[in-house]
Amino acid sequence: MKIMAIIQVESLTKEYRKYIKQPGLWNAVKGLVYREYETVRAVREISFAIEEGELVGFLGPNGAGKTTTLKMLSGLIYPTSGKARVMGFVPWQRRNEFRRNFGLVMGQKNQLWWDLPATESLLLNKELYGVSDRDYKKIVGQLVALLDIEKLLGVTVRELSLGERMKFELIAALLHSPRVVYLDEPTIGLDVVSQKSIREFIQEYNQHEGNTFILTSHYMDDISTLCDRVIIINHGRIRYDGRLRDIVGEFSQWKVITLDFAEEVTREQVDPFGEVVAFSPPETKLRVARTECSRICQQVMDTFDVRDLTVEDPPIEEIIGKIFTEQSDDAVSACA
Repeated sequence: MKIMAIIQVESLTKEYRKYIKQPGLWNAVKGLVYREYETVRAVREISFAIEEGELVGFLGPNGAGKTTTLKMLSGLIYPTSGKARVMGFVPWQRRNEFRRNFGLVMGQKNQLWWDLPATESLLLNKELYGVSDRDYKKIVGQLVALLDIEKLLGVTVRELSLGERMKFELIAALLHSPRVVYLDEPTIGLDVVSQKSIREFIQEYNQHEGNTFILTSHYMDDISTLCDRVIIINHGRIRYDGRLRDIVGEFSQWKVITLDFAEEVTREQVDPFGEVVAFSPPETKLRVARTECSRICQQVMDTFDVRDLTVEDPPIEEIIGKIFTEQSDDAVSACA
């Protein structure tokens, strides 16, 4: 019997009406009587399914529709059309049973009380979610130990560093043991050490507790470390849904050949073999079509005295960046 996905999205769409404000005093007066609007399609008929226990990366440039999607899946906003079920619930119906079973962390927004010690905000969440004293003590103790912030429980939130605050944000989101957790840029603005600490915590928590995570991030280290599967969204549409390691084969048309020559060569001599992306004799890097790679390697070996030759795929960051910059075939907005 097929197990139903914990998150199921079908043709989900979100549109906004945006007022077009014209410059000048006269246009401002006219705007009191007649206003012109445009329809902005933030999310366009996206569909995907996520199984329980998966940790999925949700990628896209700024304005691609990532946060809008997470807000719909958490019930914060209503979709224009389409369907979604999370743990069997329709998110925007906002039933208490649903709200008790998901967590949301937004790297650019705080849920902790700024002027209170972190422990006070955690106690507030304990009461809101009806967590028992016994469970609260056990869960907070485990999470605080994992994140190594025992000494900071009594510190006022405003006095914590950004990395320390984010650790407490994670604890607040996980305090009620949610089955589904949305992480929207949890490492944004953090230093390298804090980013690594947050990644290690998320990875260990997911492995031990089996919670389902959707992670958005602009840092490829976050995605490559934590996620086997990624969903790429651009211009409100899903451009890719599959394994991270398969992106190279699907979207890259190139290979990079690194050559270490045993003889002196000029740039003019290597130009005919491919696009020269680096020329620092005796080492040269060529970008060539994937389908031509074997033939060109053989030609180079026949033409020059080569000490070493390596063939690599382009960096995954470069490939994903190209997907981000693809232009949508549809108009992003239309006047209403």
